[in-house]
Amino acid sequence: MNASQPELVCRNVWKLFGPDAESWLSAHPFPSTDAVHAAGLVAAVRDVNLDVATGEIFVIMGLSGSGKSTLVRCLSRLVEPTAGEILFHGENLLAASESRMIEIRRKQMGMVFQHFALLPHLSVLANVAFPLDIQGVARAEREARARKMIDLVGLAGRENAFPRQLSGGQQQRVGIARSLAVEPELWFLDEPFSALDPLIRREMQDEFVRLQSLLHKTIVFITHDFDEAIRLADRIAIMKDGAVVQCATPEEIVLNPATDYVAEFTRNVAKAKVVRVATLMGPLNGEAPPLSIAATARIAEAAPMFLGGADRLLVTGGAGEAVGILSRRSAVDLVLKG
Repeated sequence: MNASQPELVCRNVWKLFGPDAESWLSAHPFPSTDAVHAAGLVAAVRDVNLDVATGEIFVIMGLSGSGKSTLVRCLSRLVEPTAGEILFHGENLLAASESRMIEIRRKQMGMVFQHFALLPHLSVLANVAFPLDIQGVARAEREARARKMIDLVGLAGRENAFPRQLSGGQQQRVGIARSLAVEPELWFLDEPFSALDPLIRREMQDEFVRLQSLLHKTIVFITHDFDEAIRLADRIAIMKDGAVVQCATPEEIVLNPATDYVAEFTRNVAKAKVVRVATLMGPLNGEAPPLSIAATARIAEAAPMFLGGADRLLVTGGAGEAVGILSRRSAVDLVLKG
């Protein structure tokens, strides 16, 4: 994750559904939920503030009806926010003309949704090349770029197949390739794997991690599955009733839930799968143990080493240098508490 200037900034964003919502909100800034209901309005998004860094996988999660999908559509202005400010590379998207927003969506944003929305009468190659065709890219160039994306998602050789000839996982790969064909800077994914069977879903999560390691996109990923969130996220924003109730790393959320609602979300999460070795390591002391583990590894990855008889592990940094010691006792305490 790049800690420099955020690529996407969301400030005091509201989305109210109902008559005269904009004028009502102007007259009643920062209203309570009860006040919104009393006015006959529905608050789908309530005063959301977020920063998404360049190259970050930023996961927005919550139960059905929490506002996460409405928020991501507000960020791309597929849904018009009632109030607030959304900055993309410093440009206020809410002040942009419709033609400017179309240009941004076509050339700088990629989108993948739960329903694949492939065009059934077009081949895989034509589906992936379709957004480039809309842009007016010459056929040779758009097909070359489409073939590159098809290969990237592991579907080389299926270019001439039609959607009906593909499995659900393969269809979703086509959807991902199509969204990547425009080489977006910002990639929105709204529950892209939730319609897939569990095994295929796991494979697609692994594929997603592999693609991100190659492409380093700035990603806003929507899910209601906390296990999926902690596998993929650099940071997670948890929503409830349209508001963000906590925004932090997966580890911070699991170890220090901000509200009872967040605590309930994380109650059944195995802490050893989330907490990194660096969090539990102690200082270097005594003779260095023979076995080592990376500071960025999860505690669950250290467990087999302790089961093999080790009592202490040497913790190493990014360059392989010794940075600390992880004790069996620290790991066991975490597992028992979790």
